Amino acid sequence: MSQSANFMELKEDDIRKHFVPAAEMLMQLDHTPRLAQARLSLSSPEKSPDVAATRRRFRSTTPGLLTRSTAPGSGVRLLDRIAETDDDDPLTSPAQAAVAHALRRALSIALAMGEAYADQTPLTELKRINLEGRLPADRKTEFTELLAAEALITLYTFGNASSYLLASHATEASVEVGSVDEVLTDNAPLALHGAIWELDQKLGQFATDEDTFIATVLAYCEQLMDKVAGRASTAGRLASFTDNSFRVEADDLTLNGFTPARTAKGSKLTMTFKKPNEVVGNHIAKYQAMKLAKMLMAYDFERKLNPFADLGGFIFTFMGDGAPGTGKTTLIQMMAGLISGYCETAGYAFRYQNLSTDNIDSYQGKSGQNAKAFINNIIDPNVIGFGTIDDIDQLAGKRGDRQSSAGQLEITAVLMESFAGANTVVRGNCTFGMFSNYPENVDDALRQRAGARFLVDGPQTRDDYVDILNLLMGKNHDIPLGDFEPFAAQEIKKAVAASFESHGKPHEEGLLRVYEKVSKEIGALDTINKLGTYLKGIQEADHRFTGRAIKNITDAVKVRAMDFELPDEWMEEPDLFLFKDYETKLGMIKELRQPITVEMVIQEINRYADSEFRYADKSDEVAVANMVREYGLTEEAKKRYLESKG
Repeated sequence: MSQSANFMELKEDDIRKHFVPAAEMLMQLDHTPRLAQARLSLSSPEKSPDVAATRRRFRSTTPGLLTRSTAPGSGVRLLDRIAETDDDDPLTSPAQAAVAHALRRALSIALAMGEAYADQTPLTELKRINLEGRLPADRKTEFTELLAAEALITLYTFGNASSYLLASHATEASVEVGSVDEVLTDNAPLALHGAIWELDQKLGQFATDEDTFIATVLAYCEQLMDKVAGRASTAGRLASFTDNSFRVEADDLTLNGFTPARTAKGSKLTMTFKKPNEVVGNHIAKYQAMKLAKMLMAYDFERKLNPFADLGGFIFTFMGDGAPGTGKTTLIQMMAGLISGYCETAGYAFRYQNLSTDNIDSYQGKSGQNAKAFINNIIDPNVIGFGTIDDIDQLAGKRGDRQSSAGQLEITAVLMESFAGANTVVRGNCTFGMFSNYPENVDDALRQRAGARFLVDGPQTRDDYVDILNLLMGKNHDIPLGDFEPFAAQEIKKAVAASFESHGKPHEEGLLRVYEKVSKEIGALDTINKLGTYLKGIQEADHRFTGRAIKNITDAVKVRAMDFELPDEWMEEPDLFLFKDYETKLGMIKELRQPITVEMVIQEINRYADSEFRYADKSDEVAVANMVREYGLTEEAKKRYLESKG
């Protein structure tokens, strides 16, 4: 993670002056492959030049920009290839426009970067005297080596900038595009022509729809960077590029030699962060949120995977529920503040977003699109992400509930598919928290997609109430504290241990009856067989307790095996842990892992099942109350109807 000590700016004017040449390359260029093998024709033979011209949706507004032949087979027209990725829709899609603009921008940055390199070395002068036919024989080798270095720098910058600019448009789709072969180092323009030719080939082979279209571009850029970086490892005259960092301020992009610009754009947070000692009560929820904030930081940007996700101890989704005023918003502010601080120290981009009721739209399909955009924004593998869905009972509709709008049901469908769908990939770079005062009103299947449960029940003990009064009173008073040690009751490890131990037996009356019945029949729950019998007893009492519930419980047990906080110094000094390679981080975490015990399993079964029984009891009570109300309304309606007839 070391960065170059010298920072230089690529000026916006120097980038923009290459916009027209970059656009020309995307619209039309001639290239005959030298290293790669063509896999498809450059244009469809059945289309005449006139048809091709009228089909173009990316048209130049600059007179004289297109001067080359447009006869079929004469050249590469990458923008036309992009336009063909949506089944010939006559309108340009947002994704197509985003890719076209990103590629033009990336090409312009690459050309400006090549120019900057040439100016820092003798290359600019050598180009001039070569054009004049005055290049000395003893400098031809130097000239050739500098041209090759410029080509490698330009190619890598093109792939790097394209990948960076398109990171926010990435989807869950992935494409294997194979190796990149057309890497030419004669000079920078020829190198870029070869890159565009091969990208055109890859799009023609693999881009079957919008998702695979973007995934193909990103996969190609990654392969291009890998190939160029390998070539650069044995090339010379690259010091002026590798020993400096180049900044593109408008894109928040820093180019550090042949290293991917992994730091994508984060979100600017305007919330008021809370410190852990400002969260009173809610001991287990606070402890798990603090652990999860540090877990996220273990994510490896090279491997695109978190060791905690690899080991099975990562919380991808969780639900926090409790009565109004018990501290759910404060918990969000604490967790977001911790992650933001850790990311700032490490130099990682942090992206936070809340999905609110503002995202419910009256237009069909728009609510679902808003929810999907929210998901994609947070799961971006180039950032550390934290997504929250506050008041999820109002945002996501409950299937079968006549009061749920079409927009709410669209959001429910997107969240269910995203949190535990066939294509869900848990990399460990992000987490989603669903919060509700009335979790019984959340669709059962969506609620069960919350892998962890945070009971946010607020202050409970006398000490909790003294602490919160003392905290909220502030300093502007002279009232003595009295015989009391502030925040002693909030000592997290002590409070959490007591909270976990309290789940040795169920809290909810219905679950306690099941527990006592099973224990009386088979004795202590000290084997897998007996624990499974207990789980079956719970299922018989509540049919909603399914196999997904068992998975959530076992995931929670694995989290308990990781029942440790990563040391604070690992967050404060990133070189101690965060900047280690993936295998080293994995080994360091394994050393801290503790064995799973029967007590852990019983506690997690009871914690999860307690929440389900609590939700079910409330849900059933609400359903009964609604039916009673409807019966009353029906009787009143009948009475008024008969009176009107009489």
